Amino acid sequence: MPPMAPLTRTLLLINIAVFVGQLLLPGVLEQWFALWPTGTGLFNPWQLVTYAFLHGGIAHILFNMFGLISFGSELEYHWGSRRFAAFYFASVLAAAFTQLLVTNALGQGLPTVGASGGIYGLLLGFALMFPKRRVTLIFPPIPMPAWLFVLLFGCLELYLGVSGTRSGIAHFAHLGGMIGGFLTLLYWRTSRSR
Repeated sequence: MPPMAPLTRTLLLINIAVFVGQLLLPGVLEQWFALWPTGTGLFNPWQLVTYAFLHGGIAHILFNMFGLISFGSELEYHWGSRRFAAFYFASVLAAAFTQLLVTNALGQGLPTVGASGGIYGLLLGFALMFPKRRVTLIFPPIPMPAWLFVLLFGCLELYLGVSGTRSGIAHFAHLGGMIGGFLTLLYWRTSRSR
């Protein structure tokens, strides 16, 4: 197994360091760097990126960093670090804009945190780059091709978002991350064919 790709490792370390900061300064980092809905008066433009380095608990960061390691390193080796960075942060931004649209439309005032939008973008990118690669769910441990894995996750997120099931999770941000990843790949393919 090759060593972790450099930018993937850097993102992992930054996320861990920020999470330690959250534990040491409860609520302080969230007030300034979480993604607050625009109507709250707490929104600032830098939050469109900084929210992705904050997490809402140990399980949240563990799952997101597991996804980053599982899919990010291979994509970074495949695309190179610059392209990987562009893809990841396009997914993060698309997730942020999607979440802002939803929270503003619903009049919600709670902030959003987590790298999940970027990770869902990586999931989609992995499935499109390596569609036949076998991926195994954590629970239940069922192996399946990457394209099916991502299709099921996308459908589940859409269902949970529309139905309001498992509220408190930014399902539309996850979908926004996938859309951002897809649009980035589409842009790369169309600009290459010109």
